[in-house]
Amino acid sequence: MPESEPWEYSLYIPNDPRAVTVGRRTLRLILTVHNLIRLADTAELLAAELVGNAVRHTKGPAGLRVRWAVGVLRLGAWDTSPEPPEPPAWNPEAAAEEGRGLLLVQACADEWGWHPLGSGANRGKFVWCELGAA
Repeated sequence: MPESEPWEYSLYIPNDPRAVTVGRRTLRLILTVHNLIRLADTAELLAAELVGNAVRHTKGPAGLRVRWAVGVLRLGAWDTSPEPPEPPAWNPEAAAEEGRGLLLVQACADEWGWHPLGSGANRGKFVWCELGAA
């Protein structure tokens, strides 16, 4: 399949910390078979942060979506929490081991954002980021 043709994959994952590793390895395989391995290291980091947040901050299942279209790789994670993601303010003196995931997403992705999903009992959110092919 030529690199220019659009495609999309979705991976549904349980609320399990091992899902981060499964997501990273699956993403690397997807990018390899689509001749986009040059994006793999950054994409894996971004996917790990998105999936890690979904698993860490919610109690339900989650998912990873990977889409390629018009020279842009879009990664997204959905989860069952309606709460918006809040990136912490950058503090170079903080030695926190946690809470830097969305800062990494902001720093490494070309764009990122989120939107709510559903309403009522089916609420959740989708957090996404994009990487250009260049």
